[in-house]
Amino acid sequence: MSRLLFPLGIVTYSLLLYLLRFPMLLLFIYRSKADPAYRQRFAERFCYQPIPAEAAGGIVVHAVSMGEVVAATPLIKQLLATYPDIPVTVTCTTPTGSARIKANFGDSVFHYYLPFDTPGSNQRLLKKLAPQLVLLLETELWPNLIRQCHQAAIPVVLVNARLSARSARGYRRFMPLVQPMLAQLKVILTQDNNSRRRFLTLLGNKAGSMQETIQKVLNTGNLKFEVQQNAALKQQATDFQVQLQGRPVWVAGSTHAGEDEQILQAFGQVLAKQPDTLLILVPRHPDRFDTVAAQVAQAGFSLVRRSSQQPLLPATQVLLGDSMGELMLWYQLADVVFVGGSLIERGGHNPLEPMSLGKAIQSGPYVFNFALAFKQLERKQAVTFVKNAEELAQSTVSLLSDETTRQQMAAKGLALYQQQGGATAKVLQTVTRLLPTTGVRHLHQKEAGADIWFDPQLLAAGGFTKADNKLFQAAFWQQQNAVTGQSSGRNTVWFVRANTEQWVLRHYYRGGLIGKMNKDWFFAVPLAKSRAMAEFAMLQQMVQLGLPVPKPVAALYTKRGLGYSADILLELIPGSIDICHLLQQRALTTSEWQQLGAMLKQFHQAQAYHSDMNCHNMLLDPQGKFWLLDFDKCAFRPGQDWQQNTMDRLLRSFRKEARLAGEKARPFYWQESDWALLLAGYQA
Repeated sequence: MSRLLFPLGIVTYSLLLYLLRFPMLLLFIYRSKADPAYRQRFAERFCYQPIPAEAAGGIVVHAVSMGEVVAATPLIKQLLATYPDIPVTVTCTTPTGSARIKANFGDSVFHYYLPFDTPGSNQRLLKKLAPQLVLLLETELWPNLIRQCHQAAIPVVLVNARLSARSARGYRRFMPLVQPMLAQLKVILTQDNNSRRRFLTLLGNKAGSMQETIQKVLNTGNLKFEVQQNAALKQQATDFQVQLQGRPVWVAGSTHAGEDEQILQAFGQVLAKQPDTLLILVPRHPDRFDTVAAQVAQAGFSLVRRSSQQPLLPATQVLLGDSMGELMLWYQLADVVFVGGSLIERGGHNPLEPMSLGKAIQSGPYVFNFALAFKQLERKQAVTFVKNAEELAQSTVSLLSDETTRQQMAAKGLALYQQQGGATAKVLQTVTRLLPTTGVRHLHQKEAGADIWFDPQLLAAGGFTKADNKLFQAAFWQQQNAVTGQSSGRNTVWFVRANTEQWVLRHYYRGGLIGKMNKDWFFAVPLAKSRAMAEFAMLQQMVQLGLPVPKPVAALYTKRGLGYSADILLELIPGSIDICHLLQQRALTTSEWQQLGAMLKQFHQAQAYHSDMNCHNMLLDPQGKFWLLDFDKCAFRPGQDWQQNTMDRLLRSFRKEARLAGEKARPFYWQESDWALLLAGYQA
């Protein structure tokens, strides 16, 4: 039933999005009255903007808005350092997130808005960027994007994932859509064990066996515990301290409608006890800056707006933080910090930033968005909870007048923050399993009508600084007198020399009856699922796992009308011979049969499925090591049901070759008892 409901749910969801596109644009136009950035870059909302070719083939990180960008910044910087020669694209959906991306990274990353989650927009995005990996921050679950990445064999990782009990209940109402979507994610890396448990419950057994599901959802900690201090903001904070002249400072950060009124009411009571206190009020959304400024004036307080660049005077009572990206600046100036979104049922905002600066923290009762962090703060007595304006005023007066208590709270919060580090390293560890850092990762190069994936190290070893279509043409190698041989099978495979390297050049052909009418043309599929790229990617993963397969050098996808043709370059295993030809010369020893069986077991333990297991695809090199070849139309498969079928296929190939040899009166040193020796090695 769920198999039927999921496509229906996706279609319904997509239709709703198509209908909502223009109302969303109207909403952006309305919001642009307060923030003009909302009416800019509309083409990016549909992925109609030009994207340079050099942006393709990299990593895409999606962080919806400013808070997620701040959390992802240490991770993105690590990605740039770890993968210096592949592009990183950072997407978001809000102007505030965009501004922070530009401020934090400049030209070191590509940056666009993530388009609406419609099939067409995502197709354009994936076609233009052709990413090797997509990272989604926190709860950015977009069904069409995840589905299309899954279909294109692009791994998607949900990073710093959080799922409150309230959100989990909401997701359960749409299980036919949610469960398959979560199953299509490669890995879910959660902020805490409670989120992990809820994701596991939602997944059920949709990701495979229970063990596979457990391995799919991991708790790697909260990236927001790794906030990095901005040197420029630190200097600005030092400059502001001169203007403050030792005044007590109360910061209310990320506030919402319904809170500002209560904060201003509480501030009037604070001034009655501490008349020199400065309130720095920082609304969450730019479209409320003017409204909050009017509220401050109506309350009768002396106001300076940050946007005016006017200096703070001793008579200034309220500084309105109507600028973007400076919340950490205001937190640095604070003696006491109130974390907004918590006096109303908004769920609270991130307390980790003031924790990282060692500040005494206040909050309202509604903190379900950051429940674990606030629970830990409460256990350590490092936060004061208030319910209304009167309690907020009492708390503020008490903390401002009691430096010892304030410093004790701040120290406990900072210690808790420092204990929770390491999330970036854990996330990066998962990323490098999916996209290795050296040797077996690929770069992407686009040429007219063609895409090339290549291993830069192997290509450089062959004397080439970049990939080129000519590398896949036998005529090029013949002109270089670099052809060292060719196969004598049904279709020609070329052996070539590049510097001291030896490579195999193979073109992809169709087989069977279709191959007699259509030699080498294939229907168009997503790039990552094309014949050459799929084999290239699988070989890289198997090399990373230490399996005995040739390293892939480069793969070519050439557009041909509504379809494509494909080629691949592989490392040659020097001096090797395939088992079929070897058995025509001599028998394998008992040890060799057992080694062959043990090799096959390696592949099965790694869940590597071979679609054409036969004795022609196995090699023995001069050092006595066995290798497995030809992973066209192969894949990693869960479970074990298929493994016996591959072994049966191999047994049939031995029997077939033995029968053909007998019919032609030629030697073939194999007998049924040899199969038992192979199985002994396989089962050991």
